[in-house]
Amino acid sequence: MRRLFPVTDETAPRTAAGTPGGERAAHPADRERSTDRERNADRERNADRERNADRERDADRERSTDRERNADREWSLEELAAAYAYPEPGPDGPRPWLRANMVATLDGAAQHEGRSQPISSAADMRIFGTLRALADVVVVGAETVRREGYRPARARAEFAALRRAAGQAPAPAVAVVSAALDLDFSLPLFTSPLVPTLVLTGAAAPADRVAAARKAGARVVVAGDGAGVDPVRLVQALADLGHTRLLTEGGPRLLGQLVAAEVLDELCLTVAPLLTAGDAQRIAGGPAIPVPQRFQLVSLLEEEGFLFSRYRRG
Repeated sequence: MRRLFPVTDETAPRTAAGTPGGERAAHPADRERSTDRERNADRERNADRERNADRERDADRERSTDRERNADREWSLEELAAAYAYPEPGPDGPRPWLRANMVATLDGAAQHEGRSQPISSAADMRIFGTLRALADVVVVGAETVRREGYRPARARAEFAALRRAAGQAPAPAVAVVSAALDLDFSLPLFTSPLVPTLVLTGAAAPADRVAAARKAGARVVVAGDGAGVDPVRLVQALADLGHTRLLTEGGPRLLGQLVAAEVLDELCLTVAPLLTAGDAQRIAGGPAIPVPQRFQLVSLLEEEGFLFSRYRRG
């Protein structure tokens, strides 16, 4: 895996050693007629040249280090965790930070034959696991739970110390967003998670389905006045439970709602070097928003043609 952004040594501007921009060599006759002030200026220019040469040598060493660091190799989980760390809490304590992790092909398909796995890769799955390991809770739509066969998040020994230091549970909770609660509550996601699964729904959700969710061991969280969930209340409800490192894995309908509500802080998008054609969904669905939101590129990694981008809201 290689880091392509921030700027690498191949794209960083370089100034040739010993040639400060815009400086013109003095003519010998001019030096003979130079005043004491001009001679002092010559000495200062010589000192500047030496300083520039020292800086250039330091820059060469740094570029050499960057080349080693950006070498095409498999990154350790510790390096990935550092690269994808959540923002540090501010002076007022942690605030909710919602990031999305999605994958799409070159022609914009977020799925192939209804699932994201066929357009993923081994490196994508390493990042997928790392993002989960950093999160307090994984937010996912009911349709994605059904299509992808979601299971409880598992504890991973590689991240155990990191999670303990951050005051997190051994594994992230999974929060399923559903209006009708048309879910199979006999699945392990609900009956045997390491951390109780959350079900986010609206106040008008069917009472019998709410009861079934609770009977299976899920924690029902109301985050909307009607049948559905209000994205702003979703984020706040999770924060009230102590979950501030939020990760959503979609699907497209849920991500579209989060984008429209302007609650998405960060998008981690894997671009797969694949073309699928067809009519597969994009990573975000639903009605278009009136004004496109601008996000800024934070980092870009590459492995075997897959691009792993990270954008933050501008």
